[in-house]
Amino acid sequence: MPAREARAAFEREVQHPEDRIDLARAALLVARGEYAQISVEGYLSRLDQLAEETRDRLGGEGAPLLVLKELIALLFQRHGFRGNREAYYDPRNSYLSDVLDRRTGVPLTLGIVLLEVGWRLGLPIEGVNFPGHFLVRFRGEEISLLIDPFDAGRVRFESEAQELLDRVYGGMVRVQPSFLRSAGKRDMLMRLLTNLKGVYLNVGDDERALAAVDWILCIHPTAAGEIRDRGTLLARMGRTREALEQLEWYLGSVPEAADAGRIRALVEELKGEG
Repeated sequence: MPAREARAAFEREVQHPEDRIDLARAALLVARGEYAQISVEGYLSRLDQLAEETRDRLGGEGAPLLVLKELIALLFQRHGFRGNREAYYDPRNSYLSDVLDRRTGVPLTLGIVLLEVGWRLGLPIEGVNFPGHFLVRFRGEEISLLIDPFDAGRVRFESEAQELLDRVYGGMVRVQPSFLRSAGKRDMLMRLLTNLKGVYLNVGDDERALAAVDWILCIHPTAAGEIRDRGTLLARMGRTREALEQLEWYLGSVPEAADAGRIRALVEELKGEG
């Protein structure tokens, strides 16, 4: 499946109602945009197998907290999934196929593995777009817990969230209720693609950064900042006509944007080159 077909399949997936989006499939389609040879169904089967292995070890026990404990042990101890602290910005950390192969990732992709296997087991878990550090929340009938997939599945009470925020921001930011809001599947896919975009921008890989923007626009087709960035990347790649189309749309949509002056100057420069 060429990258364009993978992106078209992704676009169809994210147009479903939130509860019908297959998060793992969508993330694997992103990976297939980079690795044309991978089997999306094969990797989905791996997640099924992890769920089955957890069930086998439970021996019929179904109490949610015990299922959660066994799942965390299976993923992070028996299978050795871990956070990639040594090469955090390696793009492979954001491709779910690589994460399943290498058992290494960033908080978000490790969280997707935990969520997808947990959902197969019927666990009441959800993503949390915590600043700088994606988390998974267990919502039990009597207790709510935060799970850190980057720290071997360490479990915290929500009241301990400040401790984690201090590790990320050095005590400069206080926890706010918005930091602990649930993350929808589209939110998680946006975070995944934004991570990839940032990684590729930082290393000057304009082609792959542009691809990440195109995937983001499948979710939010009129995201003004993404269309601006698409135009800027196209300009850097020498695709002047396309760049002008994107940048002029941006200026028409948000004429009072803080960077409107800079973008107008870029537009004039591109027109001069033409």
